[in-house]
Amino acid sequence: MSLQCGTGMQGFKAFLSRGNAVDLAVGVIIGASFKSIVDALVEDVINPLLGVMGGQPDFGALNVTIENNIFKIGHLCNTIISFLIMAMVLYFGIITPYNWLLKKLRRKAPATQDCPFCASSIPVQATVCSFCTRDVGTLAPIIPAPVTY
Repeated sequence: MSLQCGTGMQGFKAFLSRGNAVDLAVGVIIGASFKSIVDALVEDVINPLLGVMGGQPDFGALNVTIENNIFKIGHLCNTIISFLIMAMVLYFGIITPYNWLLKKLRRKAPATQDCPFCASSIPVQATVCSFCTRDVGTLAPIIPAPVTY
């Protein structure tokens, strides 16, 4: 049983050239970089502020020992704070503006249209003009023929 490298690599090349894989890779790299920024913010700024209020300056050193087993509660607290900050930044920095933009860009379908015969405003669902009583559902608008002299 032989494998043909050419067809497999061409499929892989087509997958990569679609753009989705490249966009995903860029997003993952940026997300990992952003995570390190958030972790530094939590460990270097937020934890000391919380330590001033709570008396414990370093949550990372907060441990509970039960029968020679160490439970790193401080590390869990740091991770939860990092997650909450990431979720807030994601929601308020990306999701909320994106939804606002989509709402602004969505255009409502017009409720009325102009009758091609009498130019009166009629509902889009109308098949007969209520002003001139002509059938507007099956006819295209009349374009006047050019006048020749």
